Amino acid sequence: MVTGEIKNKVDRIWETFWTGGITNPLSVIEQITYLLFIRGLDDVETKREKEASVLRVPHKTVFPKDKQHLRWSKFKSFEAERMYKVVSDEVFPFIKSLHGDRDSAYSKYMSDAIFIIPTPLLLEKVVTGLSELTMDDRDTKGDLYEYLLSKISQSGTNGQFRTPRHIIRMMVELLRPTPDDIICDPAAGTAGFLVAAGEYLRERHGDLFLDAWKKDYFNNRMFHGFDMDRTMLRIGAMNMMLHDIENPNIEYRDSLSETNTHTNKYTLVMTNPPFKVSLDYEGCQPTF
Repeated sequence: MVTGEIKNKVDRIWETFWTGGITNPLSVIEQITYLLFIRGLDDVETKREKEASVLRVPHKTVFPKDKQHLRWSKFKSFEAERMYKVVSDEVFPFIKSLHGDRDSAYSKYMSDAIFIIPTPLLLEKVVTGLSELTMDDRDTKGDLYEYLLSKISQSGTNGQFRTPRHIIRMMVELLRPTPDDIICDPAAGTAGFLVAAGEYLRERHGDLFLDAWKKDYFNNRMFHGFDMDRTMLRIGAMNMMLHDIENPNIEYRDSLSETNTHTNKYTLVMTNPPFKVSLDYEGCQPTF
């Protein structure tokens, strides 16, 4: 659970964005998503370094020797102008280049990331604020991101809105997903239904993680989400990965299109469709 102290820190970061001129809630969350991803890469590298030190074996590096200054733990202490130049000119191109790195599931969702933080001072304040957040375990990371998503309080331009968490939880408990299901949300948005299904399985079927095949299935093939907004795809993917679903199948797709041939593929479908959506009726699948 996110404590009052953490909420206050997140609120201050949010206010920093607004006073710095970035007022669209989705844009704020998107920029925070990128920065959390960058911090996450450094966390992965640090974990690998510690394990390699204990086992005395080489480890697969995220950051080559000549890219060590791109790590969060390095640039967070730079003065504002230098930090801004490193992040905008080097870090963002670097995370885009990770798209071909099959070892990093995050990277494919960051390939078209755009850095829009306008000033060095704003970036320095945001990086300092995010560095103060504790993200040591899955529950803390997931709850923190859920709190960020709760700030999307107004409908999007195409009828998007966030389904309240308690409603999602109720629907998941009624549907009772199993470790054998193939779960799909055809209007995934922030992936709230898929995250809740994953949490339900952790609580009710925790023994699945003791079976190597079932654990791999959970992380790589169980969850599928579609959306037509690339910002929401990135936010939804990050939401799932911060809840330790390692490689979610979050894809750009018009679920109503007549070209959609993925019928009878999923055993469980849960969604809250956008009721105000602008619809291309001629291109819709006539039957389901």
